[in-house]
Amino acid sequence: MIHVCFGLHDKTGRYSKFTGTAMRSIFANTASEITIHILHDNTLTQDNRDKFFYTAGQFNQRVEFYNVEELCKDKVAALKGNLSEDFDAAFTVAAMYRFFIPQLLASDIEKAIYLDSDIVVNLDVKELWQIELGDKPLGAIAESVTDSFCYKINSAANPLIVNGGVRYEDYFNSGVLLMNLNLLRDEAETLLRGINFVADNQLGYMDQDALNYLFAKTYLKLPAKFNSFVRENRRLSETVARKIYHFAGDELKMYSDDPFNRLWLDNFIKTPWFDVQTFGRLHANFNKIQVGLLTAMINLSALMSGKTRIFCILQDYIDLVTKKFIVQGEDEIILISRDSSVDKLIDLMNASRGEKLFFIMAPDFPFDVLEAAGFVNGRDFLNCFDFLPETHDEPINSNPLIQAM
Repeated sequence: MIHVCFGLHDKTGRYSKFTGTAMRSIFANTASEITIHILHDNTLTQDNRDKFFYTAGQFNQRVEFYNVEELCKDKVAALKGNLSEDFDAAFTVAAMYRFFIPQLLASDIEKAIYLDSDIVVNLDVKELWQIELGDKPLGAIAESVTDSFCYKINSAANPLIVNGGVRYEDYFNSGVLLMNLNLLRDEAETLLRGINFVADNQLGYMDQDALNYLFAKTYLKLPAKFNSFVRENRRLSETVARKIYHFAGDELKMYSDDPFNRLWLDNFIKTPWFDVQTFGRLHANFNKIQVGLLTAMINLSALMSGKTRIFCILQDYIDLVTKKFIVQGEDEIILISRDSSVDKLIDLMNASRGEKLFFIMAPDFPFDVLEAAGFVNGRDFLNCFDFLPETHDEPINSNPLIQAM
């Protein structure tokens, strides 16, 4: 029997579909017997619980539920006391439920796989399960391997790495873990010590930093295919392969011409979470976008009343701006360079305050300097990139639509 665990906090009732989609992808690619263990709190609805049962039943597999809020009441209360408001805004308390796996699963279960919910398993999970941990407490994948480009940037600001607590090449991602429960059951106090250390030092990735603080020197490094970051695969223009794909960082979008989005969508539409209500919510949100665009057009028209447009743009974008913004003869264009003085622009804006609206198109432009000089975004100036997301080779972010489905 293979044991796979998820942590679930679902205050809107819309997050369970991610766990359900990940769960379905495991069943679809694995013939072995599997028990899914869902560690949840009181936000799990009966409807979502029924859908988890239905999904497991489709494949003759098992799912078990553990209400962490009830079963570990005192420890959860202590844990919440250690969580900062910043952590609660960026993550949910369910990110910490993986710390309760050793004590909640039956004592005869010797190891377990933990997965984040923003994952699609596109391989036989038995490949991961069969890896022997020996005397290692965990198996995990180093972020320098699975997310090399972003990791180089993020690690420079991670105190755990900068201060020498964890070596750059050893820091691992906690989204996929192979857990040695025989060893971890004896480490309950150690786990709590790790959480307290991270809380006391205000580290940014509380669950992940706590695990790295404790186990970065002793964990077993696993192959990258068991936690393959989608953004890294896209950066390298890779195609879908037999891997576990991690959509960390809101990388999941609705446009289906991307093979990784299509992989998730193909699994999602085969779950009971894809139903007639899904279409209703999509329609409501598309309608909200339409109303928002209409409102923005009305506001922009009012904003432009009595004003002329002046475009401050890099030479590289002149054709794009002329076409997209339908530049007319009365509009003024000022070409700027990457090292142009902001002071000159501020002088120009002061001289025409209230008479002209400045459309600025330059990557990494210091808009905060304009605001510090008393100019208001949306009244005195606009960032052209806000209107043209495709100039970054990115479609409009549709992740909020998926979250709301």
